[in-house]
Amino acid sequence: MNEALPDVPEVRVVGLPQLTSGFDLVERLDLPMHLKVHGPLEPMGGEKLAQLSERINLKGRGGAGFPFHKKLRSVADAAIKRGVRPVVVVNGSEDEPACRKDTVMINRAPHLILDGALLVAEALGARTLVVGVTRESTQRSMEAALAERGLSNGRRSALKAFVQRNPIRMVTGAAASLIRSIDGGPAIPPGRKVSASQNGVGGAPTLLSNAETFAQLAIAARIGPERYGNTGLYDEPGTVMLTVSGAVARPMVIEVPTGVPLRYVLQLAGAPPVPQGVLTGGYHGKWIDAATVNEAVISRNSLDAVGGSLGAGAILPISQETCPLGESLRVAQWLAEESAGQCGPCYLGLPAAARGMEDILNGGGPAALEALKQVAKNVKRRGACSHPDGSAMFLESTIKAFTDDLAAHVLGNGCGRPVEGVLPLFEGGAPAGIAGGGEPADTGDSRQKIFVDWTLCRGHGLCADILPEVFQLGADGFPTVAQAKVPRYAEAKALRAVRRCPALALRIEEDTRAQAPSRNLPVLSQGRGRRALGR
Repeated sequence: MNEALPDVPEVRVVGLPQLTSGFDLVERLDLPMHLKVHGPLEPMGGEKLAQLSERINLKGRGGAGFPFHKKLRSVADAAIKRGVRPVVVVNGSEDEPACRKDTVMINRAPHLILDGALLVAEALGARTLVVGVTRESTQRSMEAALAERGLSNGRRSALKAFVQRNPIRMVTGAAASLIRSIDGGPAIPPGRKVSASQNGVGGAPTLLSNAETFAQLAIAARIGPERYGNTGLYDEPGTVMLTVSGAVARPMVIEVPTGVPLRYVLQLAGAPPVPQGVLTGGYHGKWIDAATVNEAVISRNSLDAVGGSLGAGAILPISQETCPLGESLRVAQWLAEESAGQCGPCYLGLPAAARGMEDILNGGGPAALEALKQVAKNVKRRGACSHPDGSAMFLESTIKAFTDDLAAHVLGNGCGRPVEGVLPLFEGGAPAGIAGGGEPADTGDSRQKIFVDWTLCRGHGLCADILPEVFQLGADGFPTVAQAKVPRYAEAKALRAVRRCPALALRIEEDTRAQAPSRNLPVLSQGRGRRALGR
C-alpha cells in the first residue's frame, strides 16, 4: 500500500538546476541565502514583463496552461480602464494527494516565488499581494519569507501582503475558490464563471497564477530570454517541476528540462522497467499505456500528442502486477468525495461514476460500461468549477487506456490481479466540511426527498435549470434521477422547481427514516420510453 507523500519528498534535478538552485546547500533558502544563490532582481515595466513572458512561452504551471503574457495584459488593461489597483495572488493550494512540486518550492525556495509575484505587483501597480496555501508547513515558510522582507498586512504598508490558508480539498485549489475565500467567503467555487482578470479579489482585476509560474518568471527575468531558451525545447523552453510517485522505489519531486524522455524520469524514480500504464497530469489527468511511454518526452505538446497531459506535473506509473481499474476506482471514489456538494454534476454525477466503475469491476457487463460512459459524458461542462470535467477526463482515459483489462472485467471474470493501492491518497480521506473542517450546517441533506412522476413529465427540463444540485439531463433530454435527497441549502429552490414544473410532475415528501441520508443518490440509466421533468 502506497503511503501518503510527505510535504517535502526527495528532490532531484536533471541537468543544471534553475528553480532548485541552492537546494544542495541548505534545506530552506532564507532571504540572505536566496540572494547569494540567485542575486538581486531589478524591477521591470509591465509591457517589458509581458514581452519576456511571451518570448519564453511561459504558461501557467497549475494545470490549465494559460499563457501568462495574455493574463498579464488582460489585468493591466482592465485596471487602467476601470481606474483601480489590481491584486496579485499566488496560488500555492496544492491539494492533490499526488502533487508536491509547489509545496516543495514554497517550503524550500519561497523567495523565488515572491520575486516573481513582487515583480508583477510592481509592474501592475498592485497594492495587495496574497499567497494562498493549504498546508501548515507552507503557511509557516511563506509567512516567514514575508517577514524576512518586511512585508505585512498593516494599514500603513505600501504593499499589503499576507497568507490565506484554506482547508486541503480538491476544490479549494480552484482560482475562484481561492478568490472567494480571500474575500471572506467559503473556499468553494461561487457557481458562476467569472474572469479573475476582470473581477477578482474585492471585485478588482486580479492576476492569479500558480506558485511555480511566478518562480519561473523570476528566473527568466534574471537570466534573460536568450539564456532561458538555451535550456529545454525551442517551443517550450526552460525546466518543469514534476512529482513522481505511484509504483516507484523513490517518490520524488524532480526538476527537468523540457524534452527529457519520460522513460528516463521514471527510471530515476525506480519505476518498473515496463509499467502497465502511467497516469500523467495528476488525478485530473490522463493515462498512457506502456508502449506510449517510450514515445513521450516531458513537454505539454508531447504529452498531449500521445494522449497524456502535463497538467499539474504529477507522474504516476503502475506495475503489471496490479489491477488498473481497481486502482482507478480508488481515485474515482476520492474524487467523488471531494465534491463541494453544490451542483448536480459533482453531487450526483461523480458518485454515480464511481459506482459505475465499481459495477464494471463487480461483473456488471456491457451495460455497466455503457452506463459509466454516459455518466462521464453527462457531467462534463456542466459544473460550477472544473472538478467534474477533470474527473470525467480521468475516467474516460481509464476506459481508453486499459482495454484488455476492461474486456476481462466486462466480458469475463476479471483480470485476476489485486488492487495494491499504489496511487497515493490522503490518509483517512479529506475532511467533509469546507471552511474550518467539519460539516457546514447548510451542505448536508435535508429530510426532504423530491420525486419525479414519470406518467406526467414531458421533458421540459425546467427542473435542471432551477435545481442543478439534484437534476441533470441525460443524452435524451430527460433528467437522470427519479428520486433524490435535497441538500439543506437547496430546499427553497426545490420548492420553486415543484411549483414551476409545467407538467406538475414533481413532488416533495418528508423522509421520516431515522438513518443518516446517503450522498450516493440513485441515478437511472436512460431507457426508451422514460419521461422526465418539464421546462
